[in-house]
Amino acid sequence: MFGRRRFVAAGAAILAAPSIVRAQAFPSGRVTMVVPFPAGAATDIGARLYAEQLSAMWGQPVVVDNKGGGNGIPAAEAVARAKPDGLTIFATSAMTQAVNPAIYDKLPYDPVDSFEAVTRMGTSPFVLLVDANSPIKTAAELTAKLKANPARNNYGAGALPARVASELYKMEAGVEAVYVGYKSNPQAIPDLQSGLLSFMMIDTVNAALAIQRGALKGLFVTDTERYAQLPDLPTAAEAGYPGALLTTWTGYYVPKGTPRAIVQKIHDDLAAVAAKPEVKVRLEASGWTPRLMSPEEFTAFTVSERERWGKIIHRANIKVE
Repeated sequence: MFGRRRFVAAGAAILAAPSIVRAQAFPSGRVTMVVPFPAGAATDIGARLYAEQLSAMWGQPVVVDNKGGGNGIPAAEAVARAKPDGLTIFATSAMTQAVNPAIYDKLPYDPVDSFEAVTRMGTSPFVLLVDANSPIKTAAELTAKLKANPARNNYGAGALPARVASELYKMEAGVEAVYVGYKSNPQAIPDLQSGLLSFMMIDTVNAALAIQRGALKGLFVTDTERYAQLPDLPTAAEAGYPGALLTTWTGYYVPKGTPRAIVQKIHDDLAAVAAKPEVKVRLEASGWTPRLMSPEEFTAFTVSERERWGKIIHRANIKVE
């Protein structure tokens, strides 16, 4: 009888071992979620929402650390050098992982080799825009205008991803327009309204705000599906430009060498948060469509996005200014 009880106890201990390992896998302490953009940016809004939810779920503080500037390079480097224990999470976007590798000859981090991919969190397309009072109603009409006056057209962008999206439209439409840089995408809007710019491509959040207040007119979104906040806008394919597909995205990474159990836990808990209806509503209101991936899928996605954005950037000869 004693032997049987000892066997049962041993068996119970073995069965309980995985849960013990899981419980011990994630360290206690403050979790820092590093965002390579200033407070209020689209990536930051999502990060703060997830940090709030994860903090409650884990019973430990999850704080957002905004390391804006330098096209996200200082933030990426800081995470790459952080201790791989799960207490540092990188909430970033295509900017650091796909754009930077194509515009800088050297980086202090590698978008794939310096991190463990956790999950893609969401995607957000760009919107092709003209002034609200412009007689142009479709992308085809804008293309015709640009072709009719090839040396008299400018476009504006205040962020590199928006510039890349604009260059992709130019390639697909076979048109020319001179790039005019701004400190942020919204700063270009007055010049588009005044006629100094012929068009611009910006993120869905700022585009929706400008359209809803009657300042600008949207011609298409650079995605395969219509954008929920602007349902009347056609997709790129519907507008006649099936090759003008480009979405920026947010994703979460941790330093290279972080144990697999921790990576999976962060992934699973982020997925649980994203599945909450109230979270989805808040994310979509800030311009993001939740589209999660497994760590393996997100690793492959990071590689493919680096190549995709790189091809557009090199073809357009975009350089660091």
